[in-house]
Amino acid sequence: MHEIDDQSQYFADAPPTIVPLLVKPHFDALTDEQKLYAHHVSRAAFLGTRIVLRQVSPESEGIFDFILALHDAYHGNWPNLQKAAGITDQALQDFLSYATQFLGNAGNYKGFGDSKFIPRCPQETIDALASAVPKAKEVLEKSNISVAAFYATTEHPGQMHLGFPDKGHLTTYYPDSPDITQDEIEQISDFMAEKKLLPENTRLRKTEDGNFQLLIASGLAKPPPEGGDAGPETVFDLGGKLDGKKLELVYGDHIEELAKIALQIKKAGLNAANDRQKQMMDEYAKSFGSGSLNAFKESQKLWVKDIGPTVETNIGFIETYRDPANVRAEWEGLVAMVNKERTQAFQKLVDAAPSMIPKLPWSRDFEKDTFQAPDFTSLEVLTFNGSGIPAGINIPNYNDIRQEIGFKNVSLGNVLSAKAPNEPIPFIHPRDLDVYQANRDQAFEVQVGIHELLGHGTGKLLQETEQGKYNFDISNPPLSPVTNKPITTYYKPGQTWSSVFGGFSASYEECRAECVAMALSCDFSILHIFGFGDGSTDMHGKAGDVLYTGYLSMARAGVAAVEFWDPQSRKWGQAHMQARFSILKTFLAAGEGFAALDAAEEDGHLSDLTVRLDRAKILTVGRKAVEAYLQKLHVFKCTADYEAGKKLYEEMTHVDEWWATKVRPEVLRRKTPRKVFVQANTVEKNGKVELKEYEPTCEGMVQSWAERGV
Repeated sequence: MHEIDDQSQYFADAPPTIVPLLVKPHFDALTDEQKLYAHHVSRAAFLGTRIVLRQVSPESEGIFDFILALHDAYHGNWPNLQKAAGITDQALQDFLSYATQFLGNAGNYKGFGDSKFIPRCPQETIDALASAVPKAKEVLEKSNISVAAFYATTEHPGQMHLGFPDKGHLTTYYPDSPDITQDEIEQISDFMAEKKLLPENTRLRKTEDGNFQLLIASGLAKPPPEGGDAGPETVFDLGGKLDGKKLELVYGDHIEELAKIALQIKKAGLNAANDRQKQMMDEYAKSFGSGSLNAFKESQKLWVKDIGPTVETNIGFIETYRDPANVRAEWEGLVAMVNKERTQAFQKLVDAAPSMIPKLPWSRDFEKDTFQAPDFTSLEVLTFNGSGIPAGINIPNYNDIRQEIGFKNVSLGNVLSAKAPNEPIPFIHPRDLDVYQANRDQAFEVQVGIHELLGHGTGKLLQETEQGKYNFDISNPPLSPVTNKPITTYYKPGQTWSSVFGGFSASYEECRAECVAMALSCDFSILHIFGFGDGSTDMHGKAGDVLYTGYLSMARAGVAAVEFWDPQSRKWGQAHMQARFSILKTFLAAGEGFAALDAAEEDGHLSDLTVRLDRAKILTVGRKAVEAYLQKLHVFKCTADYEAGKKLYEEMTHVDEWWATKVRPEVLRRKTPRKVFVQANTVEKNGKVELKEYEPTCEGMVQSWAERGV
């Protein structure tokens, strides 16, 4: 096993980029009842914090309690704690920087990158802080955490990254199971699909005798009297490669948290704006109490039908990015207010969608029979609890709901607009800096809008829906535009997109959605919808500036992406960045001088690395290259062609020696800290809800969490 060559690449950001999630005017505009509804769902979201921490690493929950014990012992007076501990100003600042990044990521692995980060201060600083606060020391002892757990796992460098245990990586989706294999996990997934037992709210444990326990998140320790989602049985005999082994369903994972969450959800239901919202809260409470994902799916159907609410919410086990098998989901909770002015542009995009989808590079055979116009809103976020805050969301992720009922898109306005002062912008050439800075927010909003609505919102999975029944003509299958031959692969009964494509499905789908955004942002009628230009093609006007900036931004992100590729495990740690790297490679391979990387080289090292794009060739060379790549991504996904999809995506995301040894060191040298958000709290007093905001500082971040009481 290799030692870690340079631990400094894992240091916490110093200083972290801290920005406030500003929301007060939008919250203040709510009625008292709407504020109570928002408050209780916000409390439910934050009460899931310990679930997220347990989903990240064995030590995360203990480190969380340690940080808050230090704060509470000195009532947030850090200089007094510093004196008591006898540590330097720098040591205190390094610890607070680490604590801020920890709280911003809900754990000690980056929410965006899945690699561990460690304090810059020495272990003696943590020891001194623990000695100064007996409660903090007690927290570590009770959690069975040594101070070394804060730092690099030098004997097992693979555990600095999340991933499959049999590949040497760390995951707590498979707790106490060091010898569980990827193959066993996939075998259990196939068995669960047969039993129609959904995986999102589960963890899987391999016992010492070689059997398996499926841990189901629920507020009750036993299945409901009528039985769980798979019926009354709780022990199953496995077959195939696991013949002779058993799978036992064990209820009550995260039992304390989910019981509290279900109570808050019921209180939210008492303040719901309409019957549909109340029914939605009832289904949430049933799901979190009993562990039923069938009930959760009912909540999502109601959520999709709850069009245009003033307070938008979604909560539960949603995204599967961090499970190495890509099937188990992280706890997440959203509460936000609709920005009606910005929502108008997105609604126009929804209205235009039926005329835009045919412009994509595939026939109707690979598209839903009818486009279900979704609710698409711009939101101002009050609460987003999870390992990070996205810029946009397209959910639910259940394909049957998406195809039969629809989905919702949201753009998170106060996340998109949040900026730190004097933020550096590496890899953009000085000649492009003015146009980039003037247009990057608008370009990103266009990209997010198209990505969520027409990226994630398009495509039809060709499937045998049940034995002998198909959602396409099996006697005359559609021609693949990639091969010009009839398709030969499709989804079998019970299979889903993620169950077939497995661990790389999340990144692959993000790449497909990003490519849709790159292709359709070249359409000036879409740019006009967002308020740029008059709809006519004009690369030299404002719309052209926005389009050029969008392509520059994607190329820049592709360069920055190699930070999230680990040279020791040769593994990507972030789905979106892996996707953006492949799109940059598409730009560079387009030819005709469309794209290049410029850099000076001295003593074998690159410097002054910048991206160069020919603005005049975006509509021709650039768009053509993106659409050719997109067509393959889309058709392979629609037809369950795992082998072709895997081969394509591995080729396009392969990091060769030049990228690994020349570009990556320069990217690490110039990387900028990812933003962490200080969020407000809501406080209920005598039936009224007040908003409390905090300073965008390390101290403010810790205080906000200390006062949440979770």
